[in-house]
Amino acid sequence: MLSKKTKYAIKALVILGKNVDKPPMQISKIAEQERIPKKFLEQILLDMRNAGFLYSKKGAGGGYALNKDPKDIYLVSILRITDGPVAMLPCASLNFYHKCDECHSETTCGIRDVFIDVRDATLKILSETSIADVIARENSLEVKLLNI
Repeated sequence: MLSKKTKYAIKALVILGKNVDKPPMQISKIAEQERIPKKFLEQILLDMRNAGFLYSKKGAGGGYALNKDPKDIYLVSILRITDGPVAMLPCASLNFYHKCDECHSETTCGIRDVFIDVRDATLKILSETSIADVIARENSLEVKLLNI
């Protein structure tokens, strides 16, 4: 499952992506709109800023805004920043590999082999899905709902 940190990071980037041509948004406004605890959101936005996805402006009219185009911010990057590995097993991870303590042989481990397939399928989707794609999906789902 996604951690709350990852889910909140995606939600915050989506709301900022929807407001890309507007002034920076205050943390309190994002927190209120997306029902995210403000203190938790502050840390998440700091992580996203440190990763280069956001910039912050202090003072009157200050807040956070996207530093990149929403189409250039991919879910895989957000997940890795907030949660680390994409793989469900350390021995199946590309960037956070670690041999499993109880494993006798990685080359013949059926569990590892299955979870490498899971990792690859997950990576494909997350690497091809941007914040702009999430926004487009939300818009499409809203249109479908209105047409029911």
